[in-house]
Amino acid sequence: MFAVIRTGGKQYKVEPGTLLDIELVPGEAGESIEFAEVLLLGSEGKTVVGQPTVAGATVSARILEQKRGPKLIIFKKLRRHGHQLKKGHRQELTRVKIEKIVAA
Repeated sequence: MFAVIRTGGKQYKVEPGTLLDIELVPGEAGESIEFAEVLLLGSEGKTVVGQPTVAGATVSARILEQKRGPKLIIFKKLRRHGHQLKKGHRQELTRVKIEKIVAA
């Protein structure tokens, strides 16, 4: 069984046992969270598409760690003006492990 969930403005295809790095979700390592925005459910030969979400379906996951993503460098330059701008950014991420998918 698989599901497509929406969290942090992105969509992810997940199955039980999947490890994901998603946008920051509040909580401590070891806590359980649920995703209620299930857009699609699929199993052997059967697919349920939500309009916009599947009613009553949830995906439960366990938070493994709160971490920061890789450093991204933003460099801008205006040529012939002697102007340069260098900035860095690291996104806050949450690593989760999908435990189960519950259909309505």
